[in-house]
Amino acid sequence: MSIVIVLDQPQDLVNIAHVVRGMKNFGFKDLRLVQPREYDAYRVEGIAHQTGDVLARVRSFGSLDEGLAGCVHVVGLTARGRTAKRNQQRPREAGAEITALAEDGLVALLFGREDKGLSNEALDRCHRVVTIPSEASYAAIIMMYELALAGGAGDRPFKAPRRVSEPAPVEEVERLFADVQRALEAIDFFKTRNAEGIMRTMRELVHRTPLDLREVKLLRAMAIEVVKYGERLARTGLHVDGQ
Repeated sequence: MSIVIVLDQPQDLVNIAHVVRGMKNFGFKDLRLVQPREYDAYRVEGIAHQTGDVLARVRSFGSLDEGLAGCVHVVGLTARGRTAKRNQQRPREAGAEITALAEDGLVALLFGREDKGLSNEALDRCHRVVTIPSEASYAAIIMMYELALAGGAGDRPFKAPRRVSEPAPVEEVERLFADVQRALEAIDFFKTRNAEGIMRTMRELVHRTPLDLREVKLLRAMAIEVVKYGERLARTGLHVDGQ
């Protein structure tokens, strides 16, 4: 997507760092600063770690006209609603349309000062206004997130687990139930409870979300260790409860 983030007169270095962090997270590369009160790439990277590639492309401008140069569509982001007739949208509604527009030319996401927001003069340059009731740096992240979703990020599959285990055979699950029952007996858990009912509930819990073989083996190992611990205590003349 051909999208550039434009911060008009940013006052807070931390706010710039938040925006840079969001850009790194969601794959945006170009940031333009218009008359920033302060800017130090080294200090920003100290707040937003591992963002050197984004910071290397940051450009500063002396006027908003210069900061918006080359853009064919300008989207103003504001925290408050405006009474003037403007093309106003919410971020989710705007996401798909902005993504489509960015296929044809450079689109600017324009944010105003943290304390005052976009001036009327800046809003006059906007083709549409997206209203997000949030502090400026968070509004930028919310809009970038919606654009990432509109670009298909939400359809990407989750990463596979590092360790994949095969489904647990029924005989291995039955061994688990037997080990759990022995462990509960070892700590006198059934002393005042119905063992059959409790074990039936255990089965319902396990079968509700089938465990894989690695998970079953881990739970079996825990139950077996409980029994072994009780046996060690018994050899020393103590009970499992330490009495």
